[in-house]
Amino acid sequence: MKLLNQKKYYLAAAALCLLAIIGVGYYYFFTGFSDQKETQFIYIDEDDTVDSVMVKLKPLASTHGLTALSTLLRHQGYNDNIRTGRYAIEPDDGVISVYRKLKSGQQKALMLTIPESRTLDRLAGTLSKKLMLDSLTLLNALTSRSLLDSLGYDSCTVACMFVPNTYEVYWDTNAEKLLRRMKKEHDAFWNYERLHKAEVLGLSPNEVATLASIIDEETANTAEKPMIAGMYLNRLRLGMPLQADPTVKFALQRFELRRIYKDMLAFDSPYNTYMNAGLPPGPIKIASIKGIDAVLNRVAHEYLYMCANEDFSGTHRFASNYQEHLKNAARYAKALNQRGIK
Repeated sequence: MKLLNQKKYYLAAAALCLLAIIGVGYYYFFTGFSDQKETQFIYIDEDDTVDSVMVKLKPLASTHGLTALSTLLRHQGYNDNIRTGRYAIEPDDGVISVYRKLKSGQQKALMLTIPESRTLDRLAGTLSKKLMLDSLTLLNALTSRSLLDSLGYDSCTVACMFVPNTYEVYWDTNAEKLLRRMKKEHDAFWNYERLHKAEVLGLSPNEVATLASIIDEETANTAEKPMIAGMYLNRLRLGMPLQADPTVKFALQRFELRRIYKDMLAFDSPYNTYMNAGLPPGPIKIASIKGIDAVLNRVAHEYLYMCANEDFSGTHRFASNYQEHLKNAARYAKALNQRGIK
């Protein structure tokens, strides 16, 4: 009888130990990893080690969660197969859940907005702040002849490929994948309706984007853009130089200019539409969707000239002959002088 009681005692003790082990294991590995009330993100790059990953996780993790995850990662060979990416750490994630995300590379995509950048280096700089890519790597891709050839562009026209919208991408995407994704989005944007409208105008999508980029720089007034598009298309049809001031600013790389002087108009550049007839070799910025649609839906009229309105409203005065245009230009020059704008 005494032996039986001892056996029961040992069994009960073993059961209690087992329950304690299960309880501790559950506490460490299955209760919440994060001590934050909202979703947090960590970014793991190519230079990270298991130690640096733990440093990144420490500010948002519970003490026991960090200890348990560190144990799992170190004993499962994580240091030999670190997966880059942007990882979401949810408030209700347990240690096992976080471990599986990191181990299998279950990263969370981000929403990347393509800006209406004026130059490729500015585009690369802006995008590099949102992605694992550094700006130089991205700029090299944007100017790579072989890569651009495969996409059907060159360093002058590649800006046409970007449609300024918001896209879901992975933080650790490489430069080539990003550009090929943008080409896919470009092709989807240029649907049958837009392609047909461009064909009616006698323009390619690249030419539409190039003209739209000029119009975007001429005005922020969306309602006026189709009028300006109609004027420039009239000039193109007649073989007249566009004489667009924004192209001179682009050629000079002086985007801050408020006035364009006569000596600037002689600056030798293929982008200077005072010296060269037709469209420049590519956009002077990434054209907006509204700018592109303004060209495709241009207002038909007989105007050949325009000048900024002297009330500085952001609108323009249009003219069908040069004499009328000179009067409008004189009004605007007078207004600039009165305000001391040089």
